[in-house]
Amino acid sequence: MQIRFSLVTALSALSLVGCSSLGISNGSLDYKKTATIEPLQYPEGSMVRPATPLYPAPIVDPLATANAPKYENERGNRFALPRPTTFTQAQTTTQDDLNEGSIGRPQQITDGNQNPLLKIDGNSATIWQYTLATLSSLNHSIVAQSKNATDVTIKIDQKSYVLRLSSVGSSNSLAVFNTDNTFADKQVAAELLAQIYQNWPA
Repeated sequence: MQIRFSLVTALSALSLVGCSSLGISNGSLDYKKTATIEPLQYPEGSMVRPATPLYPAPIVDPLATANAPKYENERGNRFALPRPTTFTQAQTTTQDDLNEGSIGRPQQITDGNQNPLLKIDGNSATIWQYTLATLSSLNHSIVAQSKNATDVTIKIDQKSYVLRLSSVGSSNSLAVFNTDNTFADKQVAAELLAQIYQNWPA
């Protein structure tokens, strides 16, 4: 009885791991040996309804088949996906880098109301320093500058506008407002932000 139980256990274990470990074919590559079947031929003079293949087989170029990747095991008798290849993770900007003062390049975007914005990722304090330096290089007349907030009032064509930096996490956006906190004229804002974008020192 004990010998019979041991034999059954050994056969069960072999059936579970034998196919994968011994490389026994399981029919997963039989599709490569399929042959083309001619359409069904009816006796001459038969009245039949026209038959349209439900799943017509595509015509494959033999050259494409010869150069197709081979998803099979080493013995070539079982389907097997290739092992994943190792890769070097690309360097990405981390939160620590942003906190240390690293900033990205400005991006010209618009909000839902098509108001021009300048989106810049990075440390807001560093971005604001770059903004003031860029305004200085553009020779715009600075009328007033907030000490605690990141906004500055400048004069363009004898009219005052407020350039303000808004931050959400590490994402920052520059926008141009009128002195009553409404968005400035889209053309004026677009021209000013384009000048900042083109002369950004980073």
